[in-house]
Amino acid sequence: MKFGKEFVSQMVPEWQEAYMNYISLKSILKDMLKFKAENEPKAPMASTPKGSLKRRLTLYRAFSGLNGKQRHSPSSKSEDEVILIRSEEGEDDSKGLYKTMFLKPYEDGAEKDLVYFRKLDFEFNKVNAFYKKMMKEVIGEAEELSKQINFLIALRIKVDKVGFGNLDNSGNSSSTSTMNLVNDVKHGHSNIHMDVIHEVEMSNESHFIDDKDGNYVAQTNSKTNSIEGFRPASLQILDHVKINVITPETPVSTIKGLLLSSKSDKTFDKKELKKADEQLSTALKEFYHKLRLLKRYSFLNLLAFSKIMKKYDKVSSRNASKDYLKMVDSSYVGSSDEVNRLIERVEHAFIKHFANGNHRKGMNTLRPTAKRERHRKTFLLGLLTGCSIALIVALILLVLARDIADSIHGTEYMENIFPLYSLFGYIVLHMIVYSGNTYFWRRFKINYPFIFGFKEGTELGYREVFLLSSGLAVLSLAGALSNLYMEMNKKTQNYQSVTELVPLGLVIVVLVITFCPFNIIYKSSRFFLIKCAFQSICAPLYKVHFPDNFLADQLTSQVQTFRSLEFYVYYYFLGYYKDRSTKFISELSPNKNSIGESHKYKTFYLIVAIIPFWIRFLQCLRRLLLEERNMMHGFNGLKYISTIVALTMRTIDDQFNERKLVVWTILAASSSGIATIVNTYWDIVIDWGLLRRNSRNPWLRDKLSVPYKSVYFVAMVLNVILRLAWMQSVLGIKETPFLHKTAMTAFVACLEILRRGIWNFFRMENEHLNNVGKYRAFKSVPLPFNYQDDDEESSDT
Repeated sequence: MKFGKEFVSQMVPEWQEAYMNYISLKSILKDMLKFKAENEPKAPMASTPKGSLKRRLTLYRAFSGLNGKQRHSPSSKSEDEVILIRSEEGEDDSKGLYKTMFLKPYEDGAEKDLVYFRKLDFEFNKVNAFYKKMMKEVIGEAEELSKQINFLIALRIKVDKVGFGNLDNSGNSSSTSTMNLVNDVKHGHSNIHMDVIHEVEMSNESHFIDDKDGNYVAQTNSKTNSIEGFRPASLQILDHVKINVITPETPVSTIKGLLLSSKSDKTFDKKELKKADEQLSTALKEFYHKLRLLKRYSFLNLLAFSKIMKKYDKVSSRNASKDYLKMVDSSYVGSSDEVNRLIERVEHAFIKHFANGNHRKGMNTLRPTAKRERHRKTFLLGLLTGCSIALIVALILLVLARDIADSIHGTEYMENIFPLYSLFGYIVLHMIVYSGNTYFWRRFKINYPFIFGFKEGTELGYREVFLLSSGLAVLSLAGALSNLYMEMNKKTQNYQSVTELVPLGLVIVVLVITFCPFNIIYKSSRFFLIKCAFQSICAPLYKVHFPDNFLADQLTSQVQTFRSLEFYVYYYFLGYYKDRSTKFISELSPNKNSIGESHKYKTFYLIVAIIPFWIRFLQCLRRLLLEERNMMHGFNGLKYISTIVALTMRTIDDQFNERKLVVWTILAASSSGIATIVNTYWDIVIDWGLLRRNSRNPWLRDKLSVPYKSVYFVAMVLNVILRLAWMQSVLGIKETPFLHKTAMTAFVACLEILRRGIWNFFRMENEHLNNVGKYRAFKSVPLPFNYQDDDEESSDT
């Protein structure tokens, strides 16, 4: 792989604009090379006798060697100089803006060199300024984290009560009690928490040695053997420390936050200690990740400047790289070693305070191993995909061979069995669409693992998601094929009730795999999905994070999946599967015994469809009232209310309008039209950020991840067309000559899932570009402690 492509692939996506524009500089060099090739005079071909060239060259070189001392003059060094680099704030000031002067401006083609060095200076100053700005931020964060660790050490000592009974007012213990404590620990006569002893020891950066009597003696770093005892972290600082009030994230804390005032006293307990420990550990890991990205940023840019200057020397036949790279090495980004020192300090602190001194454990936590692509995964993917295709072909051939579609068995199957298996079809299709989303997100460098908040190395790629979807497809298709075969086989007619349990068995298998506590089949991803689903269902009791928001939007496109689950409940738990027969099906309507004809079923048919939209409304309400307090969330909630009204009107017109009253049809059409207009506008303008009139890309947005602008216009048109799929129910197009009513409903539901897949890509792209605009490549982790002086407290009161 060429360096240009490798350079782009190694960039931090959110910092892409802060990197050196290697491609632009390389294009200038290509223009320079082209100009040189076009304007360089070609030497005339001289006719030389055969065999005389070698002798003449040899004589010329020998003659020039005799006069070598006379040809080299003291001014040859100045003639070799190509560039002169200076800082606007002084030569020795690394914080200044660097400017390169080209010393040969009157040569042919020199304007190309001037353009090149002007662009090169701009790129270098941009890189140097960004690195300097980021380093200023991380140094401030390092100081704050250091204070937080001191607070945590003092809190551990106070909460765990390690036995420093003779603590004075400053929080220090006498040497006698301390030495007794150490001796007790040595001889096994104490149950003191060893982690706290470790903190006490490290707080003074001292260690123990054995004296002649077999007792532990504290030895400081100055290597002076004196019995001074320990000086644990001063507990007085806790008088000025408060636990930061974090946004409520659980139902209990949310209710307490609304009904009770925050705790004003400075009492601490083990629960608060554990929470502070977890928060500070997460903050250190995120800070360490930030330092590693900064180190990689400086390394890549320095390497890029070295590569581009060597290319310049090769193209221009000059020697300018030495002087320029010397300036680069002496600049802030080239000479600063603060990142390496901070990385060592963070590693030391994390291993000491959060890994109990276990170096391997601490480094594995700070630097999780990257996932490795395995060939067996690709093999299984191909195998399961092939099996799925073979089962689909077998199912189609069986239906055609038995002429099931036109028989009474076909109606029976579509009314009862098809809704059971369509549940898996909706899930598989959504997983395939999400697999395509992950593929294109990676291709266009959209940092979806960071946006979703996945732990490093645990996110699923498109291969893993497609593997899971193909495995579920094989299970469901095999179940459908076996069910249909047993339906048609006379030998299994006596076991029809057992045959009906096949779909239920598949649901149980899927649920067991999903909630399996063992570390198999991507446990971390499964539990992440379960957590997001639970917090979405319990809205507004939980804090709304982006994954919860995104998942709830996916559920709004799975209305038919919820209705299929309702069908499962009625079909199995009310015993309908035991009474199914051809005679029963043919007389369903007169006797009103069909599941679809039940009034309670129709009522819950409407309620179940509203649930996903109601969840999103509650999430918007919480973000409006408790979190961000942005009116845009209120407008977004009204959008979901309009969708609920439209869905209610359509369901009433479809299920409850037995007299075919025109008023219900008009209400359904008008409410659906309004909801469609509002949702389409919100999708394209708010969620996708498109239709910007004054943008650099007309009617799109300033920044685009996809280089083909036509893709965005096609996506907008498809979004409008697919949103109009509700018209088939309003216009009374419930079935066609080649599609049963149930199949028609499933087809429209699949169109909505495809629309959601298109929405997913551009929604994530817009979120990513918002992060890019703010150079936001890290999660903001709240710190557990807040230090307040007495003066600040009195001024607040």
